[in-house]
Amino acid sequence: MKATHQPPATDGQLTPADHLRMAALYLRRHGWHQGTYYATTDILTPPACVAGAIGIACTGHRVEHFIDLDNDDSIDTLAALGAFVDYLDAYEPVFYLDEDGFLVDEHTWPFSWNDDPTRTAEQVITALLAAADAFDRLHTQGGENQ
Repeated sequence: MKATHQPPATDGQLTPADHLRMAALYLRRHGWHQGTYYATTDILTPPACVAGAIGIACTGHRVEHFIDLDNDDSIDTLAALGAFVDYLDAYEPVFYLDEDGFLVDEHTWPFSWNDDPTRTAEQVITALLAAADAFDRLHTQGGENQ
């Protein structure tokens, strides 16, 4: 650890903000993907969509089906996804209307947001980092978890 590095002010537990930052780092290092959780490849660290990157950040391995996670990994993953969705709802809401003009999805889910054809990797990484900062602003006070 560098002398200027400030460790997280937690009891050793990673927060959703920590997981979101790790997901952003994963995407920077290994690449971003659309359409499925991971690009079709045999490597252990494939390019990932935002949800796939969050899954890897929370579990340390590829997550093919979130329902298969053990309880702790499931809690961490759902908390990080929830924090990301909260950010998207507040700052980048996406609403899909059907051909009759009815609202299809009133809640932004990271899957549809990630797969928008105009989305870029940099937008995804920036949103993950901004969501982490938003979580910290809402859930910490003076460096301590609330």
